Amino acid sequence: MTAGVVGGLAGGVVFGAMMQFMGMMGMIAQLVASSSAAVGWVVHLAISAFFGAAFAVLLGGLLRGLGGAVLLGAVYGVLLWVVGPLLLMPAFLGMPLFAIDDMALMSLLGHVIFGLVLGLVAGAMLRRRPA
Repeated sequence: MTAGVVGGLAGGVVFGAMMQFMGMMGMIAQLVASSSAAVGWVVHLAISAFFGAAFAVLLGGLLRGLGGAVLLGAVYGVLLWVVGPLLLMPAFLGMPLFAIDDMALMSLLGHVIFGLVLGLVAGAMLRRRPA
């Protein structure tokens, strides 16, 4: 699970930097009734760590090779995009569900990058563990 948390945080920092650049951290902060970018970062990294841990717990046994871990991470990122920004976040914030626009497509890119970094870091860490 540690590999997933570390991988999730690494992916979260990369994805978070993209969101910060696009001015999206305030929207993430709205999940906890704030508009602060700093609060958005805390929420985003907490979510990243949680989903990184879930990745390791649910799929850790499938992470045999580094290439497969990266690919599985990318697929996981797509699934997170569907469940998070297309379903749960808009439902929570009173926005239309499954709205696919330019912002949603940028979010897809960010989630795939998150998954790639998660898979790379978690896969590398799990390869190093003693048998």
